[in-house]
Amino acid sequence: MKPAAFSYHRPASLEDALALLARFGGDAKPLAGGQSLVPMMNMRLASPPHLVDLNDLSELAQVRVRGDRLEVGALARHRTLAESALVAEHCPLLAQAARTIAHSAIRERGTLGGSLAHADPAAQHTLVAVTLGAQLTLARQGGQRVVDAQDFLLSAMTTALQPDEIVLAVSYPCVTAGEVSAWRMFNQRHGDYALVAVAATLALEQGRVRSLRLGIGGVAPVPQRLDAVAQAFLGRAASADWVAAVARAARDAVTPEDQPGIPALYRKELTETLVARALARCLERSGTVA
Repeated sequence: MKPAAFSYHRPASLEDALALLARFGGDAKPLAGGQSLVPMMNMRLASPPHLVDLNDLSELAQVRVRGDRLEVGALARHRTLAESALVAEHCPLLAQAARTIAHSAIRERGTLGGSLAHADPAAQHTLVAVTLGAQLTLARQGGQRVVDAQDFLLSAMTTALQPDEIVLAVSYPCVTAGEVSAWRMFNQRHGDYALVAVAATLALEQGRVRSLRLGIGGVAPVPQRLDAVAQAFLGRAASADWVAAVARAARDAVTPEDQPGIPALYRKELTETLVARALARCLERSGTVA
């Protein structure tokens, strides 16, 4: 199938783009990488009367460190995040996750802002943003606002974006001294979205757990950050028994729903397995054998 007729706009500046969105409101859709929007238009699942192409706004593709945070422009491509030395140094979890997104052609064109605005609950960027406590800068004609990732993602394919807003940038906390991270996911075919994905960061002090972040994707309408589970296991000695206990607690904390061919129990078991693998990898990276 082919998309319904639409008007195409390619603004040369951010101001022009925001003016178009303010003018057309809910009748317009911003176009970044197009890896989600264009297939939906082709299948007539989306039929916006106006497309506002943002690809000339090169200032929205910058990646830079500002203080203790890594700021990534919304037009940064998945491949850029996967291969950037700056991202690998200051936010390695983001780089690890970006390398697993779909296929090479999609990583070449897909963008950070587009993925977050699409808000697929099993997507890599939504999980990383929630796990790390990322902040999104949103812009509309006349102003900007900053929203925490957990408040931005409302439900599956639903965000706090207003019809005349776009994502400008996303900022992530930079990795701290001694902090390590790991990404693990399971999908049925290479390039598919994960049935379950796990993001973890860990820091040890004299062999004991100083900090822990644990996020799970694919088990709910939005990614889950298991703060209560992480808090319960702080201060303990890092060991294989600790890893197994955290993994069991994560399994108990998630409540996926049954889907055709994918029982909820299967996702709970995947959660336990992937959490254990992610934390074992973290301990390996920190120099501790689980």
